[in-house]
Amino acid sequence: MNERVIRGRIDRSGALVSADAPLLRLQQRAGAGLDKPLALPHLARLVTLAQRLHRDISRPLYAADDHSDIHALVRITPDADGASLEITDWRTRPLSQPQTPPIADGAVVPQSWAWECDQQLRIVALRAAADAPPVPEGWEGRSLSELFELQPDDDGRFPVLRALARQARFDGQRVRTGQMVMTLAGEALFDATGRFTGFRGNAVAAETQPAARQRNPGAIVDPAFGSLPLSDPQFGRRIDGALRGPLSRIIATAETISGQFDGPIRADYARYAGDIAHAGRHLLGLVDDLADLQNIERPGFKAARDEIDLGDLARRAVGLLAMKAEEKGIRIDAPRTDDRAPAYGEFRRVLQVLLNLLGNAIRYSPDNSQIWIRVDREEDRATVTVADQGQGIDAEQQAVVFEKFERLGRTDSGGSGLGLYIARRLARAMDGDLTVDSAPGQGARFTLSLPVRDNDIRDVRNR
Repeated sequence: MNERVIRGRIDRSGALVSADAPLLRLQQRAGAGLDKPLALPHLARLVTLAQRLHRDISRPLYAADDHSDIHALVRITPDADGASLEITDWRTRPLSQPQTPPIADGAVVPQSWAWECDQQLRIVALRAAADAPPVPEGWEGRSLSELFELQPDDDGRFPVLRALARQARFDGQRVRTGQMVMTLAGEALFDATGRFTGFRGNAVAAETQPAARQRNPGAIVDPAFGSLPLSDPQFGRRIDGALRGPLSRIIATAETISGQFDGPIRADYARYAGDIAHAGRHLLGLVDDLADLQNIERPGFKAARDEIDLGDLARRAVGLLAMKAEEKGIRIDAPRTDDRAPAYGEFRRVLQVLLNLLGNAIRYSPDNSQIWIRVDREEDRATVTVADQGQGIDAEQQAVVFEKFERLGRTDSGGSGLGLYIARRLARAMDGDLTVDSAPGQGARFTLSLPVRDNDIRDVRNR
């Protein structure tokens, strides 16, 4: 867990006037620096929102550079001279590289190149594998179609061109260069704003490719996904890569229109754009759920064992969803700053579970009601309970509420029916559990329990 706070300062003109090293490096990699306009679009939009609302906001922050994806939590405090930034839980993840097709035991290692191109299919990087012939001079900067003679597939289509139109991953693009026949595969690349920037992939000698998969009635067959059964480990990664970029662009554009950042528009158009952004966020949440589902059902999945405080994480969850509750007039009674419940669990996953529980409580609570969050300790378990004043859950529904795709008969667009299933799987992967206590008309109380830290167990037993 990364508890360090990264700070920055924005002036009234939107320029970054001071920044701790990680934030400054990200600003510089985006082509700017100190005393220059904030070059991180997602963060800039959040700063603008906080200034328009004249109030503090806390939000997840997503950014990327040439080397990694960056996820963090940002708190923005606006004032008369600009805004202050406090960024916590800064986490980086290396950009994924497309995998070379598997090679059978005893097979000759294929000749292969790794390549990268821009959105016009111009080569910007080309690297030879150890066994491959040297990369010809003058290839960088030339078009992919100049270097490789594209060959149609069995349906007469060109996978790379179809993927370019869809801004999605592709496989199986046959090409010829000189006397060599190769097969290209590539991942779509996007910058921090969700803008498509090109492809990165491999070119492998075609004669070493594995035999084509048999068509599987339970498989997804599409250039963006290949031909994959839903249980294939690649499926979650491919659906995430193919959908996240386009959905993020739709949401960002719709929020810009709805917020009238580029100038006033008719109120009904702004509402339409807000509806589009809402639908996009719903779909993006479904993509997140499907990716999580594929991950947690992988054999041997285990969560990290961080030292956490359930009281601190509960307060963070409240900060992230406070505006959503305020829109319905719901008051959240959060743990006090001195309410602590030290435990073991993965910081990011515990926050994910709490956001799911609190988000459900807000969604299904009546307007102008109240939600309580309490932390406690029971022997060797630390607990956090989220209680609402909703319609409650009867005994029959409680028996199935944690099942996959279960929505208790609801037909609204509130969720995928995967949130509580994933939340309980994550809790149990951290050696904890997630339970519900409810009755019709009496609201619902969901309790997450996790192992207490070793020294805290000793403190309890010595009392």
